[in-house]
Amino acid sequence: MSSWNELLAQQAQPLTTTQLAVGFVAPIGDQGLIALDGEESAGFLHNQLTNDVEHLSPGEVRLAGYCSPKGRLLASFLMWRNETTIFLQLPREIQAPVQKRLSMFVLRAKTKLSDAGELPGNQVVLGLGGGMAEDVLQNWFDPLPAKPFTKLDHPLGTLLRVADAFGAARYQWLMSAEVAQTVVPELAAKLSVGRTDAWHLSEIHAGIPQITKATQEQFVPQMVNFELLGGVNFKKGCYPGQEIVARSQYLGKLKRRTTLVSISDAAAAAGVEVFATADPEQPCGMVVNAAPNGKGGIDALVEMKLAAIDAASVRLGSADGAPLIFLDMPYVLDPLDL
Repeated sequence: MSSWNELLAQQAQPLTTTQLAVGFVAPIGDQGLIALDGEESAGFLHNQLTNDVEHLSPGEVRLAGYCSPKGRLLASFLMWRNETTIFLQLPREIQAPVQKRLSMFVLRAKTKLSDAGELPGNQVVLGLGGGMAEDVLQNWFDPLPAKPFTKLDHPLGTLLRVADAFGAARYQWLMSAEVAQTVVPELAAKLSVGRTDAWHLSEIHAGIPQITKATQEQFVPQMVNFELLGGVNFKKGCYPGQEIVARSQYLGKLKRRTTLVSISDAAAAAGVEVFATADPEQPCGMVVNAAPNGKGGIDALVEMKLAAIDAASVRLGSADGAPLIFLDMPYVLDPLDL
């Protein structure tokens, strides 16, 4: 019998948004996981991140940002906890420096940061979504998490329900390699199998940004719609960059948002600048996240000036580059200058 990862690799293919909407499973192979253990973990993180950590319950999942003193995002996390541990999921490529930076500020707080990605229950992370995923998951979970950004702990692992996409629920299932060996054959038999970039394509169509190495310190949280997604709590206490984040919110100075586009140029990637044809001499924004769309092009979340979004005439790399085709966002952009 093939191992679970060999089975997924054999069946994996580039998936279209139509296939994602019907039902898919994909390994999430590029994410790291930081664990914080200790009685003061929540209080420590509460003073570091953009979201409320002290009132995070074991049944909740939250987005949270980690900012520089200038209010620019160094990392974005998917955050959850169990009875003893708080977990922060982020791209593995930036996990080590972010974990080191957070550790520098622990001081006398009773908490310890560690890499949780190789612990038995976290060895395998699968992403599932689309209309068929719920029925398939009910073979093992009854009930399922009732709404987005909730979770449950189960003998077969941790099931996180994240933001919906294509009108259907999406899930991350964290499990041991032994559980994966048992469940993957059935998942692969009933759902379209994609690669990790299929999961990122679903994230993009859910409108969920993720800070990567290419975009660290580029965006205030509101520029990537983070507060619209519940990733910023404006009633909590101070954290690095809090004054700038709050000023952007309440003084109406932010003139930028992130929106969903499709691009025919396969060179579209996080960190690449975009240019409005009405002002070709300077960039109007930057690609936040990008993934192959299964049709030979790239779908992406792109941060840009509100005026450029309104004009909808923007190109990749230069004013002569590939045009950005604007797609409908899954939620309403609420410009802070209105």
